[in-house]
Amino acid sequence: MQIAVAGSIATDHLMTFRGRFADSLVVEQLDKISVSFLADRLEIRRGGVAGNICFGMAVLGARPLLIGAAGEDFGDYRSWLTRHGVVTDHVHVSDTQHTARFVCTTDDDMAQIATFYSGAMSEARMIELGPIHERWDLDLVLVGADDPEAMLRHTEECRARGIPFVADPSQQLAFADGPFIRKLVDGADILITNEYESHLTSTKTGWSQEEIDDRVTTRVVTLGKDGAEIRTRGADPVHVPVAGEVERVDPTGVGDAFRAGFLVGLAGRLSHERCAQIGSVLAAYVLETVGTQEYSVGRSGFLDRVTAAYGAEAAADIAPHVRTARD
Repeated sequence: MQIAVAGSIATDHLMTFRGRFADSLVVEQLDKISVSFLADRLEIRRGGVAGNICFGMAVLGARPLLIGAAGEDFGDYRSWLTRHGVVTDHVHVSDTQHTARFVCTTDDDMAQIATFYSGAMSEARMIELGPIHERWDLDLVLVGADDPEAMLRHTEECRARGIPFVADPSQQLAFADGPFIRKLVDGADILITNEYESHLTSTKTGWSQEEIDDRVTTRVVTLGKDGAEIRTRGADPVHVPVAGEVERVDPTGVGDAFRAGFLVGLAGRLSHERCAQIGSVLAAYVLETVGTQEYSVGRSGFLDRVTAAYGAEAAADIAPHVRTARD
């Protein structure tokens, strides 16, 4: 199965604050907010939802296509992704703008305050899926957070060309209005959101949760420490718990890793339960690491984690579809 991932490509500036943001916020004065937090660590890492998802897929042996826009400073990042097995041929490189920047500070509660600079991402709307589909015969396209016009264009192209697509609007839900979100979601083969985004989608579109379920084939809602729920039209809901307890170092990119693992499972035509189990195990690697692409996965170690969390039968089903550079 040939999967393409369309979305942001960015450089992450990750900082940690030893304390709680909540202790510095006065609810009655939020309209006059002016706060500063002293960070004790800065990590500059590769990121962006599409870059993170593609990296995670490649780590598990898949060969995804990365679709997005970056600046001329993308050279080292491109080399990194290519070396790990990501196809970067279709990344649009801007002549005038830098690669997008994600600046995020995380406190001791794992709460985050972040700012995103779009930069070259605004040129993603110039990318045409047609020639990519003609070359690769795409089986599935994930449309992730990106330039809004690019997201809309990719979604409309998938519908017009009959390419199944995954709607994953994530961070853009906060800025999009109801009509825009409806265009991104309606008719998706799969819709992925976290629990908060699920409610935000309902609030902004005016659709009930049941109406959203009726407009997509499969709905995946990640629930943080409570795992994930998968609802497919005509089937009973499936709940997948998290993959055991791990040291929570940095939550940035955890959702992207879940999506990467889920897509690897889809590529292997596994059940949605197995897809979510792969995603949950890969997400644990990211949670215990600073940076979204700094983790290392060995096949035997990965399958050991699957066995510990979900049993030997799950590991046996997943094993043929996981290949890594290690082991």
